[in-house]
Amino acid sequence: MYKVKTMNKISQVGMKRFDSGKYTCGDDITAPDAIMVRSAALHDMEFGEELKAIARAGAGVNNIPVDRCSKEGIVVFNTPGANANAVKELVLTGMLISSRKIVPAIEWAKTLKGRGAEVGKLVEKGKSAFSGPELKGKSLGVIGLGAIGMLVANTAVNLGMEVYGYDPFLSVDAAWGLSSRVHHSIDVNEIYEKSDYITIHVPYNKDTDSMINAEAIAAMKSGVRIMNFARGELVSTKDIIAALSDGKVAAYVTDFPNDDLLDVDGVIAIPHLGASTPESEDNCAKMAADELIDYLENGNITNSVNLPNVSMPKAGEKRICIIHDNKPNIIAQLSSAVSSKNINIENMMNKSKKDYAYSVLDIDGEVTDELKAEMESIDGVIKVRVI
Repeated sequence: MYKVKTMNKISQVGMKRFDSGKYTCGDDITAPDAIMVRSAALHDMEFGEELKAIARAGAGVNNIPVDRCSKEGIVVFNTPGANANAVKELVLTGMLISSRKIVPAIEWAKTLKGRGAEVGKLVEKGKSAFSGPELKGKSLGVIGLGAIGMLVANTAVNLGMEVYGYDPFLSVDAAWGLSSRVHHSIDVNEIYEKSDYITIHVPYNKDTDSMINAEAIAAMKSGVRIMNFARGELVSTKDIIAALSDGKVAAYVTDFPNDDLLDVDGVIAIPHLGASTPESEDNCAKMAADELIDYLENGNITNSVNLPNVSMPKAGEKRICIIHDNKPNIIAQLSSAVSSKNINIENMMNKSKKDYAYSVLDIDGEVTDELKAEMESIDGVIKVRVI
């Protein structure tokens, strides 16, 4: 019986994927085999030796100590694309409300309460203060063409916008899904120079920290509108406030408010609603559950942020799954340990991701405690699991 601990309220549509005959799930589980999490911070949490995997029902994994998990042989999964449509729709909403001044217009309309028959005339007289441009015919720059960026780009094309996309790490799948009418920019500066609207869809790391800063903004069109539904830290708060003050940036829409941004003229701060739809929460939970189930039961890895994707049909009596350092001679030692026990390897697969690697061996025979211990003693081996 596998034990799955939930660290947040997880959609029941996802939790129902776990067979009650094989899994015990809940927020009060001790010594779990796996953890399902949304936003709960796990950095100060101690993980037991029995913990095999953590699945984040969402894309970002900033709340998970990924480096520590790698060193302890814990696979970290996320759910890329599961919330893409929800975020895409909010990005488009952000573009519209930054153009048409819809939020201040609604707030102004509320001030007319109690004016009776005058309201109609006052509306007609005051509406000119809230006019703004249409999206059609304008240019949009999309930085990052993953699941969300691709959807935003394609939808903007269909709205009649001229779309430029920049992504030096564009995947084959994303390239196939991207509209042929999206201009492929090989330099991010083309995005800055040509775009009336810019939306950011890249992960947050040391290389992207404050990527939208004074220097980047200086290269942009005057009056540009910037959307940030990826991570707050991608945009320098100090520099965006300065650019709004001098008119270089017309509007900044962010899903990540902070104290400095609130009440700044030109900032539209949304309380992190990007993936807050029932459809998105269901999709993320289902994908996270399926990833855990396939790993726990079959040793297959899909959508891991710290280990390579490995999927192999079972071909033997037992399956040995090994997480190890990505360095020479480990595969040979693992194979030698198995063959020394006169056990045949029916099939095997090895893949690496940066400093770590994952090997799967399907064998005909039993895995004794002695063989498992011998494999675990190999220098560089982090965790050995037998299925």
